[in-house]
Amino acid sequence: MSTVVAPETATAHGAGPAVQVNAVSKRYGAGPRAVQAIDSVDLELRPGTTTALVGPSGCGKSTLLRIIAGLDSATTGEVRIDGAAPDATRERGDIAVAFQDASLLPWRTIESNLALALRLTGRPHDPDRIAALLALVGLAGFEKARPAQLSGGMRQRAAIARCLVTRPRLLLLDEPFGAVDELTRRRLNLELPPVWQDQPTTSLLVTHSITEAVLLSDEIVVMSPRPARVVARIPVDIEKPRRPEHLTSPEFVDLVRRVEHELGVDAPAPAHP
Repeated sequence: MSTVVAPETATAHGAGPAVQVNAVSKRYGAGPRAVQAIDSVDLELRPGTTTALVGPSGCGKSTLLRIIAGLDSATTGEVRIDGAAPDATRERGDIAVAFQDASLLPWRTIESNLALALRLTGRPHDPDRIAALLALVGLAGFEKARPAQLSGGMRQRAAIARCLVTRPRLLLLDEPFGAVDELTRRRLNLELPPVWQDQPTTSLLVTHSITEAVLLSDEIVVMSPRPARVVARIPVDIEKPRRPEHLTSPEFVDLVRRVEHELGVDAPAPAHP
């Protein structure tokens, strides 16, 4: 992937917002069949950092992300983004969400998908920024292509660029690389994080991959089985940008093992003859 100067830098515009999750619970339904998805979660996302949420499948990670985005409501508790409610922040166009499915409009070109994101958030059309972001995520030359002409990994690159084109202050990533093969996922893990980490953005990543969580985040929040509670908060003190050699470093391996331990999935000790 070619090196391109980022259109915006965090140092020029300050860090992203602080996010406070205060005693948030989420309950679906009522009576004996009610499902408690989240139970009194307190969480802080520090400005300008990337936090990874890991936990068992179905534990409520994506539900918590949707509540932070203002796409779902908490049963009890509240979320504040620099003191404002998620709805107010979203209405200003300051939140962007990337899901596992890139969800690009198939009849639009890649650059047109990015232009639509600007229009829908009330931002002015900015062809120079669109071109710079597509170059930054390795899609220079594919501006006129339609999604069906791109590989899954390329579509995810375009989806990340679409999120960033609006200059969101809060970036929420829900398994954004879960639909691509393992080799493509690892390449995207290494190439794309510097793109959003060089923006004035606070990021939250939901992932099932412990390696991905360690590779991408500044802090890992481990969640319990449903109903989701915070089990542990683990800082990731590995220099950035993260490189392939970090994957085999003692610090990286120790962090992976610590997260596995908190999740209760420690590798069994080898059997002795």
